[in-house]
Amino acid sequence: MARTIAVIQQSIISNVQADAALGPQLTSTSSVAIWRLWTYVIAVCQYVLESLFDAHVAEVAATIAGMAPHTLLWYVNKAKAFQYGYALVPDTDTYAVTDTTAQVVNYAAATEVNNGLRIKVATLSGGALAPLSAPQLTAFTAYMKLVRDACVRLQVTSGNPDRFVADLSIYYDPLVLDATGARLDGTGNTPVQDAVTAFLDSLPFNGLFVLNYFVNAIAVVPGVVICKANNVQATYAALPLSAITLEYLPDAGYMTCDTSADLTLSFIPHSPVQ
Repeated sequence: MARTIAVIQQSIISNVQADAALGPQLTSTSSVAIWRLWTYVIAVCQYVLESLFDAHVAEVAATIAGMAPHTLLWYVNKAKAFQYGYALVPDTDTYAVTDTTAQVVNYAAATEVNNGLRIKVATLSGGALAPLSAPQLTAFTAYMKLVRDACVRLQVTSGNPDRFVADLSIYYDPLVLDATGARLDGTGNTPVQDAVTAFLDSLPFNGLFVLNYFVNAIAVVPGVVICKANNVQATYAALPLSAITLEYLPDAGYMTCDTSADLTLSFIPHSPVQ
């Protein structure tokens, strides 16, 4: 990393002062002494050179990373680079121009499956994760087949969010919450429900849902003394609900919870735990 001009100049000055021939001759401490001005000029030149070296190293590293054997991260980055409505430059895997407004893949994950890779993708709609439209998915699938490595089998999916269902017993502090879970100070009517939604939204795309982490996140809601998970389930597509006893990897890469229909909360008054 390039040193600062001040550090470089001080290094030059220290070497001059330590030199048996120059040290006794160049003794002025004035900042505008000719010899000190020359050390500044040389320091600026050295700083520019070191900065250019840093830029060169970064460029070379980026080039090497792009030429390296394609990793899962490479496929993720390629998926996000997809531009809906644009054709690739012939015989390449790049576009002639970059149009961020056409990059409809906002989230992507690549995982190894039997005999190939699975590419999960999602877009943003109204600030929430959503699957690509049918035309977008068709175009994206064709794009990935063009940019993939030869002979690599891809399974491209963009599905509706996994359904999350939970039955929780909330032991609450009656000095903070009422029997419906609303805050007594009137600042929120559904703090627990909001925390459930916030936790699911905070999970990384294709991130692992861990039951203990979820319970802990609800337990720290102001007014919640203890959170007990009676039954937590999830599903995707038309499959039946399956219980989550430890962890769960969303098939679509993300989950949502209809807090009015799929979240059952029992509020039980409890004194604060000392």
